[in-house]
Amino acid sequence: MSELYSARRTRLRDRCAAAGSAAALISRPANVRYLTGCAPPGAALLLGPAGDLLLTAGPPSGDPAEGRPAGELRVSELPARDGDPVVAAADEAVRAGAGSLAVEEHHLTVARHRALAQVAPRLRLADLARAVEAQRVVKDDEEIACLRIAAEITDQALGELLESILVGRTERHLSLELERRLVDHGADGPAFPTSVAAGPHAGRPGHLPTDRRVEEGDFLSVNLGANYRGYRCEIGRTFVVGTTPADWQIELYDLVFAAQRAGRETLAPGVECREVDRAARQVLVGAGHGERLKASTGHGVGLEIDEDPRLSPAAMGKLDACVPVTVDPGVHIPGRGGVRIDDTLVVRPEADGGPELLTITTKELLAL
Repeated sequence: MSELYSARRTRLRDRCAAAGSAAALISRPANVRYLTGCAPPGAALLLGPAGDLLLTAGPPSGDPAEGRPAGELRVSELPARDGDPVVAAADEAVRAGAGSLAVEEHHLTVARHRALAQVAPRLRLADLARAVEAQRVVKDDEEIACLRIAAEITDQALGELLESILVGRTERHLSLELERRLVDHGADGPAFPTSVAAGPHAGRPGHLPTDRRVEEGDFLSVNLGANYRGYRCEIGRTFVVGTTPADWQIELYDLVFAAQRAGRETLAPGVECREVDRAARQVLVGAGHGERLKASTGHGVGLEIDEDPRLSPAAMGKLDACVPVTVDPGVHIPGRGGVRIDDTLVVRPEADGGPELLTITTKELLAL
């Protein structure tokens, strides 16, 4: 794994050198982890003339969710707990003889940027922009392996919940149980706050669990994901509780299922990102639900649960192979209920079998 992280840093260093920067300072946590294998709180990575250095405000905690630094990487703990690793990294760059430093301006606060200029007034600061995020879009085999395990854990947790008694339990209780099951099966934690929405609450996109109890005849919409070694997946399923689904529930579910399938089947290298959104969206718009749709049909996943590429009407660019994305259309009817179906997949060429489905919990409309 050390060689893997070293190769990633070398790619970035070469890109910075081509742009005229002798050193680079990485401060965004997901980017630090991508390049080093760990991301202690507040840590900063310096790619400089004297080698690579990870600066931290304290010793590594040993928490699996934080990760561990690659073996060959130099790690420096600041002597003062209130020190800023970003500022210290700029000082190190000057000591190493760098005349310029590329920084992640989209992550630095104004105060931090001013502090950099003060500690190193002769250091020319350039914008690294989203170079690391762009490098992270296409995943290597190790990353996809972590995502597969995250998806397996998520499927296990959800599958066990579906075998339990649901009527009378609160959304909050079910959410906490799902997150506990994720950890029991090996996750570092949930990939994002778990959403459980019952009855009319399923008609609210992004609903946070409450003390409402699940009742017979409810739509039960669940959205969760596992965080495994920093990599995050996402699954969303909708069920009917305790009785045969009503006609309107079957109709709405079949519609969203058709939209989700259209989006999934569009995934392929070279396809424009907006085309995936269009394929799913036109199914729902054609049925009169255009005003109730989210701004996008999906997004990339990896070290963050919401990263590039975006699958939206205004999205630019095309999909590449080995890019994991979600396809998650939904229709939410206020005061009545709604359906969301969400999968994590990896874009693959047709010669390799097409998109690889990571989340495999059934998409059949079950009556639990």
